[in-house]
Parts: sequence; C-alpha cells; structure tokens
Amino acid sequence: MKIGILSYHFPPEPAFIPGSLAEELAARGHEVRVLTGFPDYPGGHVYPGWRQRWRHQTHSERLTVRRVPRYAGGDGSAKARMASWLSFAGSVALTGRRYLGDVDALYVFQLPAVTFAAAGLLRLLGRVPTVLHVQDVWPEEEPDRAGEARRSGRLDATVRRIYQEAGAVAVTAPSMRDLVVAGGADPDRVRVVLNWTDERIFRPTEPSRAARRLIRRDDRCVVMHAGTIGVRQGLETAVRAAATLDDRLDLVLVGSGAEERRVRGLAAELGADNVRFVDRRSPLDMPELYAAADYQLVMLRDLPELRGMVPGKLQAALSCAAPVVASAGGDTVALVERARAGLSCPPEDWAALADRFWLASAIPPPARVDMGRRGRDAYLREMSLRAGVDRIERLLHEVSARAATTRR
Repeated sequence: MKIGILSYHFPPEPAFIPGSLAEELAARGHEVRVLTGFPDYPGGHVYPGWRQRWRHQTHSERLTVRRVPRYAGGDGSAKARMASWLSFAGSVALTGRRYLGDVDALYVFQLPAVTFAAAGLLRLLGRVPTVLHVQDVWPEEEPDRAGEARRSGRLDATVRRIYQEAGAVAVTAPSMRDLVVAGGADPDRVRVVLNWTDERIFRPTEPSRAARRLIRRDDRCVVMHAGTIGVRQGLETAVRAAATLDDRLDLVLVGSGAEERRVRGLAAELGADNVRFVDRRSPLDMPELYAAADYQLVMLRDLPELRGMVPGKLQAALSCAAPVVASAGGDTVALVERARAGLSCPPEDWAALADRFWLASAIPPPARVDMGRRGRDAYLREMSLRAGVDRIERLLHEVSARAATTRR
C-alpha cells in the first residue's frame, strides 16, 4: 500500500509512536509518506541545526518525511499553542494535496495539536480513507476565559467532524472508546490499539552498581515513580502514603514537572525522609533504574478524562518486567489486575495506597519477580510494537478496501 502519515510531532522529537509505526510499516513493504512539522518540542523553539523551509524532504528506501513550517512561539501560552496549531494546519493545506493525494490510506496521529490540520487535509484529499489514532480526547486545560472557551468550542466541533468522516478510529484504551463515541464517532468503526514503548530501550536488564547507589540506600523496599511530576499524577497522595511507612519503604521520584515544588514541600512538611527526589534522567538510563527498584508506581488523579488513559510509563515498566503499584482508575488498573502484574488501589486515596505500599514491602522477592514476568508476557501479547502495528495495518487495509467497494 501507499500509506500517508500525518503527525504534529515526529523524531527527532520524542514522538515514538508515529516514528516507530512509520519505520515498521516501511519495513513490511509499504510505501510510507510522513507529513509533519520541524522539531521544536518541548521547548517551543526549532532544534539547533534545523531551519524551517518549505522544501524539506528526507528519503530512505520506502519512507519519505516531508516537513512544513509552523509557528514556534516558545512561551507555552494558550495563544501561542493555538497559533502553532493553526499555522501547521495552513502549511498542511498548502502541501497536503500534492504530497498525499495518491495514497491508499491515511493514518493520523490524533492529538489536539493536529486537529485542524487533519480536518483540512481530509477535505482536500476527498475520498482518501483515514484511520485516526486518538491519543487524547480533552484539551490540555479547562478554559477559564471567554477567548479560551471559544477556542475550545471550535476544537470540539472540529474533532466531532473528523470523527464522523474517519473510516476507522483507533483508541489507546478501552474506556476511551466511550468518549470518542460520545464525541461523534461511529461505534462500529472504533477499535482499541494500545500504545507500545521503545523496545530497543525498555527491556529486562540487571541494575548497574551506579543505578543501585542512586535508587537504593539499604535493603528496604523501593517504590519508584519515573516521569512527570504534574497535576495529572497527583503525587501528593503517594508522599502522604509513604510518610506513614518511613521505617520499611522508600519512595523515589525520578523526574520533574510543574508540581515538583509543591510535592517537595509536602515531603518536607511531613518529615518524610523516606521520600527522595532524583533529577530527570535519559530514557537510556531508565531500564537500569527500574531494575534497581522493587516496584514502579503508576499514578493518575480521579478525573473523568483520565479513566480512559493509559500512561506510557505503564508500558515501559511492563516491558522491563518491573512489577507495578497502580493508583488510578479505569483502564490503567484494569490492565494491571488482568495481567496480575502488581498491586492496585483507587486514585487519590492515600490510606489505600499506604496499605498497598505495606503489602508491596511484605511480598517476598520471588513473588515480585513472578509479577514482573506476567506483566512482560501481557505487554508482548497486548501492547507490543508488533501487536500494535498489526492492528493498525489491518485497519488501514480495511478502510482502503471499504472505500474501494464504495467507489465501485
């Protein structure tokens, strides 16, 4: 097949799903054309060594990447984000028909940032069948001013239109299916395709001596949270839970984020000496840090929009055969429980999480290894690169065949 891919972000940005999908589809013999922007995430400024211009294409044997200019404001404001999204949509409209007009099917990596570009491209391409891979069905924050409310309403209306026009909609978690159906998608065309992780990096390994020194102080149980310390994670709950178990468990938070100061302040206020903070590390370092800890902590707050979300750290932990403590609702906990890959409790309940922490510390090491092995097996079966690309490839064939039948 000739397959088009539309993605707002693409490597060398941290956009692993569209990047690995493009490579794998090309490796399977398809001709793949990617339409994306110039790399500027997360800082909002184009990467050093790159210059935005109109005729920028790179080629390998079966993969072509075309980059188009977009506004790179860099201040992170809602207006700057909207300017970047709309400028990307304009650039896609100018180049999309010629570049992608003869593809057999189009795959859209659907984030809020690509919504307007996707809507315009679908109109330009007309009958090209499309698979949307929905990653997030909610804006990044609730609108609190009239202007932001208007922008949010325009975004919602555009999302509804492209849900209705898509040949198939892939969602990253079972509960997200209900959200996209409520948003206008045909329920008969919605399929679950769980995200995967970078299996070249995240795989079982042994901890180095340096990783052990960084994560462990003694033989006590270590629960580690790796990634963003933000509003969605609600790590204050984990700090309160760990503070009640300072004689038998360490909580290690690796990373940074908007809520880091607040979480550090709470740990100091509670005198939680068993809560430690480690600066953000390269993804290449993470498997050894996972191996040095006893459990990986996966947390999401109790918000409706998060119940249909599976954070990427869960796939990374399971791929590394690391047992999990999950404090979340919806699909995250369901996946952990179905795989018997760790322990779980409701979100934002520090007493329940403290109980899970105590039980985690009491479980013998061989049983922890069994949890990790079961999680690894579940990852390979349900969430791996091969499983995910198989499902997307099947959807691309289905929408293309359906469109051909309709034309006939």
